[in-house]
Amino acid sequence: MSVLTLQLAGPLQSWGASARFARRTTESAPTKSGVLGLLAAALGRTRDADVSDLAGLRFGVRIDQPGTRVRDFQTAHHADTGRSMPVSGRFYLSDAVFVAAVEGDPELLGRVRSALRAPVFLPFLGRRSCPPSRPVDLGLYDGVGLAEALAAEEWRASDWYQRRRRRDAEVELTLLLEPGPDTGHHADDGPGDTMRDQPISFDVRHRRYALRDVVSRSVTLPNPQAGPMAGNSRPSFPSHDPTAHLDPLPRDGS
Repeated sequence: MSVLTLQLAGPLQSWGASARFARRTTESAPTKSGVLGLLAAALGRTRDADVSDLAGLRFGVRIDQPGTRVRDFQTAHHADTGRSMPVSGRFYLSDAVFVAAVEGDPELLGRVRSALRAPVFLPFLGRRSCPPSRPVDLGLYDGVGLAEALAAEEWRASDWYQRRRRRDAEVELTLLLEPGPDTGHHADDGPGDTMRDQPISFDVRHRRYALRDVVSRSVTLPNPQAGPMAGNSRPSFPSHDPTAHLDPLPRDGS
């Protein structure tokens, strides 16, 4: 087995797992269906193409910079009839950075990695209006598990975000993983959390998603921007004693 790691960074991202109709919400981290849709697009697959091979990959994501949730209020008119369309609210993650990973057949992951470097359809971060701001492909790991590959990647948060946490020599990042031998999760531990983002079909006529299990772990990484508060440290004030100019009275009162 091999693991392909991906960098998901951009001004806006949106990863909906249960979003429907006029209210399109986003999860706090990339969904498996969203990331596999990105890979399928890079490979040049149309929406009605078979994605069972991609769906068989094991998926995980690391939250490097959680970002801020923002809302976009949209109005529109039908292009042919001119009638008003339902008002919709769309939610995004602003200034977020994630490292995602897929584990599976080395030959398939090799083709996916080549496609990410020369994609047939442009990749986007959950919605077409959300292009990535950095290269998506990070690296291909052989002979390691999903959690180990995610832990091997350096902290990918923006420089300004790392400087904001310069007091922390190390940072603890959350991993969201499908259960596997490297997560220490056993059947007796229960199913963990579940998400309906296991893609079966992306066909717009009958999109279908199944449930999958997700377990949460953490990893600790060094902060490359850790250091003293040099530039923005608090200014030092001269010592001040408001009684320094007073002469104390003798104790006998004379």
